Amino acid sequence: MTGDQRRLLLLDTASLYFRAFFGVKDLRPAEDGTPTNAVRGLLDMVATLVTRFRPDAVAACWDESWRPAFRTAAIPSYKAHRLVEGTEDVEQTPPELDPQVPLIRTLLGALGVPVVGAAGYEADDVIATLATRHRGRGPVAVVTGDRDLFQLVDDEAGVVVVYTARAGVRDAELITQQELATRYGVPTGAAYADMAVLRGDTSDGLPGVKGIGDKSAAQLIRQFGSLDGVLTALRAGDPSIKGARRANLESASDYLAAAPAVVRTATDVPVPDVPLDLPRELADPETVLEMTQAYGLANPVGRVMAALGLER
Repeated sequence: MTGDQRRLLLLDTASLYFRAFFGVKDLRPAEDGTPTNAVRGLLDMVATLVTRFRPDAVAACWDESWRPAFRTAAIPSYKAHRLVEGTEDVEQTPPELDPQVPLIRTLLGALGVPVVGAAGYEADDVIATLATRHRGRGPVAVVTGDRDLFQLVDDEAGVVVVYTARAGVRDAELITQQELATRYGVPTGAAYADMAVLRGDTSDGLPGVKGIGDKSAAQLIRQFGSLDGVLTALRAGDPSIKGARRANLESASDYLAAAPAVVRTATDVPVPDVPLDLPRELADPETVLEMTQAYGLANPVGRVMAALGLER
């Protein structure tokens, strides 16, 4: 890395605080009864990641809309199973987590960690946009427990995914193009996105194509180069696509026309152009002090400050 390049750390914040909530069993409520396990766990994750990757810039990317209208317009079932019954945009979350989410956002901002979102978009889109803007400026590490962001992996651009779902944050795996080839049989992040369209994802309400899983989806992408290549071959009557596979692909034509816009991250989101430099001082020392005392966060806040090189 040349001297003028900058390491950027992009956090899929919701993915991390959900993992923190379920991983830290001790709720340890504050005096007012508010649980603090997700807050404490998230702060410890930030400290660990900053220490491990030594970034020059960081962003805690936020879901301003966890179920964006442009995605539900394309595929109405997108994340619909996670809705609170009778609502159109309220996600089911554990009641002990709900009050901690605004605390996380406020405390990160007070510490000087930029919290970045965009109205009408998910954190995934914010991450993709920031990674695209950073291209040519230095390496990017995207921290998430969600396979959807494997589509951003790009060795040439220096984008890796720090995947927390299997080993947690401390021993998180680095997903490169070689890892994609080894695990899924696809050569690039873009090919992974095409594979994901064909395979679908029940956890996101995406049905995929009947009879097509990871292996068969990857085989089709390798054979025809891309999802567009698969569809072009299908329309042209390519004899290698036959029988049940042809029938299933043809019957899924409406889904295959709509799904790419849902699966692929947006890279041109109107994300505010805010400085992402690692903080040199606390943005709001008074709020940090108040929250630290009110919620018993002295130790995790101290660890984040030490990792960032900030004085108490």
